[in-house]
Amino acid sequence: LRWGRLSSLLSPQEKKIFAVQGPYPVIRRLLRARGWVERKLSRNGRQPKQQPGDQRKQQLEKRASGGGDEQGEAVLSPRGGAQPPLGTTEPLPHLRPRDKENKEEREDEDKKEDKEQCNEDSDDIHDLMSFLVQDQVPNFLWTIRLSNIDQELLPRIEVVNRYPRLSALCTKEGLCQSLQNLPWFEQVDFNTFFPRCYRLGLMDEQEAFIEDFRLTAARSLLRLALQKVGDRPGTEQPPKSDKVPGDHVSHPMPSTAGPHSPLYPQLVEEALEVCEQHLGVLGHQDIDRKTPSPCRTCIDWDRFLQQYYRVAHEGTRLVLSREEQERCQNLLRRLEEKLPQLGIEGNLNIWILKPSAKSRGRGIVCTTRLKELLELAKSCTGPPARVCEWVVQKYVERPLTIFNTKFDIRQWFVVTDWKPLTVWFYRDCYLRFCSRPFSLCHLEPARHLCNVAIQKRYKTSQPDPRVPPDKIWSNKQFQAHLARLGRANAWPRVMVPGMKAAILNALRCARDQVGSRKGSFELFGADFLIGEDFQPWLLEINSCPTMSPSSAVTRRLCANVQRDTLCLVLDRKDNPTCSIGAFELLYKEVGWGLGTAISQAPRAPTAPCVFLQAPVSSCLTVGLKLMVTGSSLKKP
Repeated sequence: LRWGRLSSLLSPQEKKIFAVQGPYPVIRRLLRARGWVERKLSRNGRQPKQQPGDQRKQQLEKRASGGGDEQGEAVLSPRGGAQPPLGTTEPLPHLRPRDKENKEEREDEDKKEDKEQCNEDSDDIHDLMSFLVQDQVPNFLWTIRLSNIDQELLPRIEVVNRYPRLSALCTKEGLCQSLQNLPWFEQVDFNTFFPRCYRLGLMDEQEAFIEDFRLTAARSLLRLALQKVGDRPGTEQPPKSDKVPGDHVSHPMPSTAGPHSPLYPQLVEEALEVCEQHLGVLGHQDIDRKTPSPCRTCIDWDRFLQQYYRVAHEGTRLVLSREEQERCQNLLRRLEEKLPQLGIEGNLNIWILKPSAKSRGRGIVCTTRLKELLELAKSCTGPPARVCEWVVQKYVERPLTIFNTKFDIRQWFVVTDWKPLTVWFYRDCYLRFCSRPFSLCHLEPARHLCNVAIQKRYKTSQPDPRVPPDKIWSNKQFQAHLARLGRANAWPRVMVPGMKAAILNALRCARDQVGSRKGSFELFGADFLIGEDFQPWLLEINSCPTMSPSSAVTRRLCANVQRDTLCLVLDRKDNPTCSIGAFELLYKEVGWGLGTAISQAPRAPTAPCVFLQAPVSSCLTVGLKLMVTGSSLKKP
């Protein structure tokens, strides 16, 4: 029966051969349970894993050679060359050399793969079936890295879980650049869902960052001035975040002020002047001015920033008159109408510096000093064609915390096609907690970076007994927590729609840069931070998100999303009504290449879906309105 089943799997009508490259034991088990046969891919530069005992190897060789298939001493590879004789240990030539830039990360992944494969079921029948299909081209590939697969073999594989050229979406620099182009695709301000970000390797963006840093310092000073109204010299309170864990107050201001701290009576007036001129710029009142921006020239910024640092970080007192107090309140209120990120800025002007193309929180630094940021930028300034080494992003100083502990959300989604764009949103996700209470007085990773790879270094830290020891929650646990706070509607009405909109906007403006391949799909992991007003803020999008379980929650959810992804990309081809688990259609363009753009309203249970009929792939058809209306003028 097994031989008959194997023959049927190798027939042209029902060819079910898969290959897995990377630590994906769940995918391997699920496909085997479906009756698929694995063709094992060896890693370049290594000998394939030896089965324990030469006797067993000889038995497999004997069974393979006596099975009735006409096999010669060498078998043609899919590339047309000769493979080693059956039973030899020479690796198959289907992997390219590793990219040296990510050598350390890839070695870690290889170690994970070795560990997972050691735990895999390797009974005789699976070994034998895999051995017999070594000359076959797999028609399904799940790989951790597309560049490891032979580029001549890759086009012959029907279904692949990766897309090429994802840097425009899945690197910090690429996402920053792509979202800057969002107005060409949608009439949406990316500042409403993506903390403002700059590539420090480009001089024009570095200058824009310097101006942003200064303006943010001026606004922060106004808030500090209002906060200090009524404070008496030498009586400022200690940081609120150092109170008993569980108190939901997380915006402290360090203080070392004494009764003789110096005063800066002109500082508030200068900040008011800067903010008023900036408000005029936002209202386009400077449209005919040929001089440089007054935000750059109206005051001595070096002196201003040094005095601001003393106020913000050393507790220096400010003097604020009643008139200035009213001006500050009025000006901040008007700025809030123009600046969608004013609510997340806080008072300390913290920025987060990130390596452009690293993952798992490596190399990330939080800082409050402009000079420190620019010193790092010197090492990466170069021509526009060069990949920027660093990006700098405004830190969300007012996040939503749980038990006074910062968290973020890992949200999965799948793209099954880029032209037409087809996106599936996964209804389940999980939260990742930090290891120590949130505090802006202390900028160490344990309080501010939620990556599992970072927080596992602080396993002994427990911010609050109510925070789970493994620092992971499911979205169901989060929803229950919101319900206890009386904010149950925040999840379905604010957070989920906001995450969906951010994901879709990022995909729209990056898709022209992504390598589209029919038959491919990809599972992505987007990271979101939630603000105090429950609005989600997109931090980054990860290709090939980790499926290694770090807790009971992720063990269950990661297994579920892999199972449902296979249902989506395999079963739905033949049965569009089959179950796809927790996936729901987020967006699909219909009528690609036909007619004109027509918007269609989605049906009841799929309210988040958006249907757009796009005639061509040009970005100008995706929603930007260019029509100018008016009336002609007659000569007097």
